[in-house]
Amino acid sequence: MSTAVPQIRIPATYMRGGTSKGVFFRLEDLPPEARQAGAARDKLLLRVIGSPDPYGKHTDGMGGATSSTSKAVIIAAATRPGHDVDYLFGQVSIDQPFVDWSGNCGNLSAAVGPFALQAGFIDAARIPHDGVCTVRIWQANIGKTIVAHVPIHDGKVQETGDFELDGVAFPAAEVQLEFLDPAEEGDAGQGGAGGCPMFPTGNVVDTLEVPGVGTLQATLINAGIPTVFVNAADLGYTGTERQDAINGDTAALARFEAIRAQAAVRMGLIRHVGEAAGRQHTPKVAFVAPPASYTASSGKVVGEADVDLLVRALSMGRLHHAMMGTAAVAIGTAAAIPGTLVHQAAGGIARTAVRFGHPSGTLRVGAEAALVNGKWVVSKALMGRSARILMEGWVRVPGDCF
Repeated sequence: MSTAVPQIRIPATYMRGGTSKGVFFRLEDLPPEARQAGAARDKLLLRVIGSPDPYGKHTDGMGGATSSTSKAVIIAAATRPGHDVDYLFGQVSIDQPFVDWSGNCGNLSAAVGPFALQAGFIDAARIPHDGVCTVRIWQANIGKTIVAHVPIHDGKVQETGDFELDGVAFPAAEVQLEFLDPAEEGDAGQGGAGGCPMFPTGNVVDTLEVPGVGTLQATLINAGIPTVFVNAADLGYTGTERQDAINGDTAALARFEAIRAQAAVRMGLIRHVGEAAGRQHTPKVAFVAPPASYTASSGKVVGEADVDLLVRALSMGRLHHAMMGTAAVAIGTAAAIPGTLVHQAAGGIARTAVRFGHPSGTLRVGAEAALVNGKWVVSKALMGRSARILMEGWVRVPGDCF
């Protein structure tokens, strides 16, 4: 007879933020062993999500077996002056036993403000009866500030509304996000990327030598999240591809991983390409193209005139079904800076905002950039997302899982 191990239950909230979903925890609700970074915390979150799963289904956990749905968030009372909460994000591997803490999730950032309000982190006196409540968030992975403008109705977070977000089936209330100083060097945070300059090589375009792929032009940028942009045409793509065109091609995925690994070394994120497998969340790799018409995954037709450029991005080794929020920050920032591949794909003209096409539709993102003493400085990037509580209560895990 097998040994019976009782399950423990942990207060948790399952939330959608942008085009992602994740399990949200208050730090104080975690078992004592998991309140600190380390193996116990990682093992707990792996078991909550259902990883590692050799079947790639997450049948025995809360994950959704995609990079967009294998996520965990820990929220704590603010440790930094001028902030309301600390926000820590974990990207949980689907088939490997590790949690990647090296970057933020821009999509789930939209859910942090609403969660903070619902979970009692914000003084009730600051919450209007109707209007907008501003929540200042310290993003602990990368050491950056995010400001969320959360709509309030009848003294509570407004979740329903008519804001439509391509990649999400139903409309909801819009949450406006400001990513402050997304490319400024500073506190590296737990993820270790915050101290990386906006252009780690000092160039807006680099030549990247990738064994087995060839020589590529690339923009290596750290804004929102470290990202490498390449031209779609250089890889034989048009920029109109959907998920099945890339994710069903194992050779293509291997080429993108080789590009990502070489870029990570050039950006100083890892010492050699062999370390890339242990840092899957960052950097992101994306390919860009000038505007063109295509049919999105929903069947919606995106016209050439509807977008300023096309972008497809990979997350955790697979083409994303829409666009990562942090990568959208990188897109907006790069589009605002002359000479980058993103700026070139968008027509090479001065912009404070771009609307780009992704596999599920379009997204608009803005960035405020200025040349100061010969150096590009980005004060903020802005975008609208939405968020909603899907379920709340407790998650249960075997008591010996960590």
